[in-house]
Amino acid sequence: MATPRALGLPDGVRACLFDLDGVLTRTATVHMAAWKRTFDEFLRATDPALPEFSQEDYNRYVDGKPRADGVRDFLAGRGLDVPEGSAGDGPDARTVQGIATRKNELVLRELDEHGVEVYEGSVRYLRAVKEAGLATAVVTASANGEQVVAAGGFADLIDTRVDGVVAAREGLRGKPAPDTFLAGARALGVQPHEAVVFEDALAGVAAGRAGGFAFVVGVDRVGQADELASSGADVVVPDLDRLLGDGS
Repeated sequence: MATPRALGLPDGVRACLFDLDGVLTRTATVHMAAWKRTFDEFLRATDPALPEFSQEDYNRYVDGKPRADGVRDFLAGRGLDVPEGSAGDGPDARTVQGIATRKNELVLRELDEHGVEVYEGSVRYLRAVKEAGLATAVVTASANGEQVVAAGGFADLIDTRVDGVVAAREGLRGKPAPDTFLAGARALGVQPHEAVVFEDALAGVAAGRAGGFAFVVGVDRVGQADELASSGADVVVPDLDRLLGDGS
């Protein structure tokens, strides 16, 4: 049986907590496209002179965060004050909740039409983690975590899941607060110093560092290795299988 060190992790690690979008699945690109369409439509209707939503905006304001938090942070970054609205607001409502609803509808449509792509190297690493006897959790801000894990075909490799639905039910703050990762560790029966966080988002890496976890792995999918390291990643890799001791 492989040891944590063979997985590129410190000795004494008992559990691995994986973000979903951008770490195990390619759905980060789907989310980026949905956010861009949602925000660009809103910005054009508000003031055509406002700059369009960019990859930098995605990385800075919304990646890894609960939808409504991402909406608030991005709009604040553009100097816009938009009513909060209510959770039942439809996708055409010019409110924080309405914008969040519009974005989610676009994501669900894309997933329904095209399914879920996985990062084969990361799923290979996840399988090696399970074979090594370590506990596993998916920790994601997405309210669609259950569907994405099932569609990705690796539900049998995940012991527990803390997603947007769980966070809302339990009143957990979103990343960069460490609440959801700490909840994942509790669900697996381990202490933070016995667990590793795997994240591609700056907010997620910051959450892992704030939670006092043994090790934080940054996954660089969009050319932000330096920013991931600055946010608290102990190591940054382009895909998780780079951590495997056999180098394959």
